[in-house]
Amino acid sequence: MGNNDILRTHGEALKLFGTRVHAVQEDQWEAPTPCTEWSVFDLVNHLTAEQLWVPRLVRDGATIAEVDGDFDGDQLGEDPVGGWDRASAAARAAFAEPGALHRSVHLSYGTTPADAYCTQLTADAVVHTWDLSRAIGADERLPANLVAAALREVEPYADVLEGSGLFAAPVEPPAAVRGGVSRCRGRYAVRRDPPRSRPGAPGRSGPRLRDCGLP
Repeated sequence: MGNNDILRTHGEALKLFGTRVHAVQEDQWEAPTPCTEWSVFDLVNHLTAEQLWVPRLVRDGATIAEVDGDFDGDQLGEDPVGGWDRASAAARAAFAEPGALHRSVHLSYGTTPADAYCTQLTADAVVHTWDLSRAIGADERLPANLVAAALREVEPYADVLEGSGLFAAPVEPPAAVRGGVSRCRGRYAVRRDPPRSRPGAPGRSGPRLRDCGLP
């Protein structure tokens, strides 16, 4: 993907997740999600913390040690929707700065090209849009281009992630949905670690990925 495509797809993924955040009802924030150890609030907090890391890593060139602890715990406070909106807007702006995708960022597993970091976050947003949609009873259908982007990101290193012990084994989806987001979600999940917020895969933000399950 070219940089314009990367930015456009990333923006679309954040916007889609944002529509689900805005659809959360007041009595749904503590509802369970397919990520078995996360509530709706926890899930939105996870994605919000991921976005908060972006300006520090991409724009400021900060290291993990320099930021460590700043985005642990509750990042939503009393205004979860506003917290998401502000964090996602800041992340999009940081990636969209001239030359930003040509930089390198310091992630939990080493120095990584910023464009690769952006595509990782895109995939995470796509998968968790499905999780949030199911949790709140919203439309679970996802745009084909975003599903394709998530699969394109995850599949090259899926076996490595599975072998890390932090991810569940792939789950074969029903034939009726095979090839879509369920195939991608077979690679994803959540394990609750101590409250740390280290960007990267695995271990991007507080809870890490393990088994969110399939419908």
